[in-house]
Amino acid sequence: MPRPDTMADGPVAELFRRQRPDLLRLAVLLLGDRAMAEDVVQDAFVALHRKWPTLADPAAAAGYLRVSVVNGARSAHRRRATVWRHLKAGEPEALPAADAGVLLAEEHRTVLDAVRRLPRRQREVLVLRYWAGLSEAEIADTLAVSRGTVKTCASRALAKLADLLGGPDGH
Repeated sequence: MPRPDTMADGPVAELFRRQRPDLLRLAVLLLGDRAMAEDVVQDAFVALHRKWPTLADPAAAAGYLRVSVVNGARSAHRRRATVWRHLKAGEPEALPAADAGVLLAEEHRTVLDAVRRLPRRQREVLVLRYWAGLSEAEIADTLAVSRGTVKTCASRALAKLADLLGGPDGH
């Protein structure tokens, strides 16, 4: 059995010269990354080189290489997915822009000004619904009105706010 270091001009080297371009093309298509594809193909040839002295059928070596490249590409995809998951988990959360607080405060002031311009009952219904989080029944009990009145007031208030704020239903 020949030693691995004497096979530089042997059958594995010949397979490398013949098969490498096709295997590299296959790996690039599977991975979309040439450097990673070269690594996968090289690993396949290294594995074949190690296995060569015990290979039962040297004629099956091309098939062995192809299977090794496909399996190597799958492993590379799994490693890449794992790395991305860990990178994503380790990323700091995106910080808001420096002026986000000012812009949000301005937007809140604008909305609050519009809410203050609503009739009292409409204002109460919206505040109880959206700021206090009460249900229609709870609002009706709180204001001593019917649920129908709560629905009507909420609908009219939202339409008026859209008009005041220039929203999609407003001008």
